[in-house]
Amino acid sequence: MRSVAIGTRTVGADTPALIVAELSGNHNGDYGRAVELIHAAKEAGADAVKLQTYTADTITIDCDKEYFRLNRGTLWDGATLYHLYEEAYTPWDWQPKLMEEAEKLGLLCFSSPFDPTAVDFMQEMNMPAIKIASFEITDLPLIRYAARCGKPIILATGIAHAEDIRAAVDACREEGNDQIVLLKCVSAYPTPYEDVNLKMMPGLGTAYDVSYGLSDHTEGSAVAVAAAALGACMIEKHLTLRRADGGPDAAFSMEPEEFARMVREVRIVEKALGSPEYRLTEKQETERALARSLFIVRDIRKGEVLTAENIRSIRPGYGLSPARYEDVIGRTAARDLERGEPLREGDFA
Repeated sequence: MRSVAIGTRTVGADTPALIVAELSGNHNGDYGRAVELIHAAKEAGADAVKLQTYTADTITIDCDKEYFRLNRGTLWDGATLYHLYEEAYTPWDWQPKLMEEAEKLGLLCFSSPFDPTAVDFMQEMNMPAIKIASFEITDLPLIRYAARCGKPIILATGIAHAEDIRAAVDACREEGNDQIVLLKCVSAYPTPYEDVNLKMMPGLGTAYDVSYGLSDHTEGSAVAVAAAALGACMIEKHLTLRRADGGPDAAFSMEPEEFARMVREVRIVEKALGSPEYRLTEKQETERALARSLFIVRDIRKGEVLTAENIRSIRPGYGLSPARYEDVIGRTAARDLERGEPLREGDFA
């Protein structure tokens, strides 16, 4: 897995996952709530917060034709795209202040642009990365424009066919940008567990020679924790203060206590993963003293034969390995041997 530098953090193989709190529209149109969300993300252990940089007019048009009305079994069915985005968007004049607030807390802050003007705006703020949302992965002109900024490009794959992913990755590389992270993602809100297909995630890294992670819309933390076990270098989850407060994305967002639990569990898994190299820990080496070994279980005089009655494989492990048992049985004692002493080289001839 290639490593990618996002601000002060390096993400990739053998690094802790960058845990990103997606704020989306969970500010509910309240700047103070947006600030509160950033503080909640910090307290919950997130490494970064992510915004979305669009207006209803930069992402769609105000039109009531059937093409623009949601009716696909989503949380937002009945609304037009324009009115949904009008409700959910994060005002652009908030974003420099929100980024400053995040940086004060030691959090990275980046965003998803939905048109070139948003990319330009993010560049003015010097955001450390650009995330292309799932439904924009086929917008190669936008991806090329973003890639030319020279910042890491994070590509969500929620609705992408393999050829879409290849085209997006190639577009970045053709613009001289090889700082790419692919996020396994399912664009269903919330995502049914059986649709996640986490095993595909490491395959993305191998197939496209990139870092990989997870943008997760499932309920709970189990899928995110499993992603950490599969080597995700980035894990993104939506954060809200209280689902009961409502909002466009509240239903599949985590509350701060849940987010904090997820972070703790991810960090535990990362510690437990260790290294593929087979070796014992210092503690395990110490515990080997309790393993079985050959001991004298009956007094033996010099010249007496070692037999199954006077030599046994027992705990602890201070004598010869039990693997030597067949070798020593039938040999003669080189000196008087006392019951309860470990059998060692030189004790027999």
